[in-house]
Amino acid sequence: MGVGAEKLLSEEGLKKRSFHAYSERDETPLEEAVETEWSAAHELLFRLPKKGDASSDSFIPEELKGALFCGHVVTDLDSIAGAIGAAVLHGGVAARASEINSETEFALEYWNCSLPEKIEDLIEEESKVCLVDFQQQSQLNPAIPMKNIVGIIDHHALQSNTIVTEKPIFVDIRPWGCMSAIIAHSFLMYKRYLPRKIGGMLLSAILSDTLNLKSPTTTEWDRRIVAMLVQYIGVKDINELAAKQFRAKSHSLSVMSAYQLVSGDMKQFKFHSGEAGDEEIKIAYSVIETTDAEAATSRLIELLPEMRKVKEELKVHAMLLAIVDIVNLTSALVLCGRTEQSLAKAAYDGALVDGNTHLMELKGLVSRKQDFIPPLTKAVKGGWIVPKFDGMARSESKIDVAEGEVEVVYSENPQGELRRVAHKEEEEEEDNNEA
Repeated sequence: MGVGAEKLLSEEGLKKRSFHAYSERDETPLEEAVETEWSAAHELLFRLPKKGDASSDSFIPEELKGALFCGHVVTDLDSIAGAIGAAVLHGGVAARASEINSETEFALEYWNCSLPEKIEDLIEEESKVCLVDFQQQSQLNPAIPMKNIVGIIDHHALQSNTIVTEKPIFVDIRPWGCMSAIIAHSFLMYKRYLPRKIGGMLLSAILSDTLNLKSPTTTEWDRRIVAMLVQYIGVKDINELAAKQFRAKSHSLSVMSAYQLVSGDMKQFKFHSGEAGDEEIKIAYSVIETTDAEAATSRLIELLPEMRKVKEELKVHAMLLAIVDIVNLTSALVLCGRTEQSLAKAAYDGALVDGNTHLMELKGLVSRKQDFIPPLTKAVKGGWIVPKFDGMARSESKIDVAEGEVEVVYSENPQGELRRVAHKEEEEEEDNNEA
């Protein structure tokens, strides 16, 4: 009957197994989505063909056949899962733009998927490239020439720094909570066989990008695709999977260096200010999503100098870091200097946490795409400009700047850890002073 899994459990049978583990307590948003979307999602499964039985007349964009599929720099789970899924869908090759985080590492191991190779090792002069999960020039790996880009699959707003192409390209941008949900839906539209482990990667990415379907960016399609994948893969307890995934993510944060926390999930944005829009303002925006927000905010003394150093290296006007509490669905914004304090006041007008001038409370705001960036855009268009701070001898954002290059340190972690290491001449000077 065309169902994409030969051993697919019956609708009622899997449903009973799925909800047995949590039938005696209140439903979570994940459980509610699986419950309410169950029947509609089950019908979608009949569009997935069996292995080796894909529809020969299904439309597949010619531009994407055999392309490299690559996400943004500062790679996250959605960009990796989406690249893997899109490559399988279109007969291409998945690539990664940078190193992966611990959540992505967990998902790859859990679903038994291989880590894509670096785009630098795969791209050639004539390689076709389809971007997944982004379309901003500031998030493009330098190894990818814009002339090689033949497609974009994304779920973000089009800003002023969108890539520019010489010819028309394939574009699939939808206002959904996760790009991997778009890829999963495309398997349905094109009637292509979806390997279970690929479906698992897409499912984990949706859980990640939508904060277990609790993010304000979550749409009805995200919920329905989750319900479909739960049935298709045979997930017994979706909460257990989500808990394991976020535990892996939160645990790694406790052992990360300040550099990794600040740079691990960072995106750069360009805004235009002034009446003619001729003043360009560059802002770096990092996000830490965790179940233990207090542990992250307690490391403020480490984060502030690292943010100032990254701001200096990137040559941006402002550097912001949001610590997102994925349990209570609220955030704390770290402000490393007076420019950031001025910008945050104009954009969010939030209250300072316990009077700390470096920490602003953002109640109910959790999504960079929907909650954090739009107010910045509005503030800049509304006239905010970078303050001059005339009369100040030294900008606060340059005080106590972390020194040294980022290197891999093996002293505590056998696998190595990215940290800023003092220059040898500085170490020698410290030794001499101690002597």
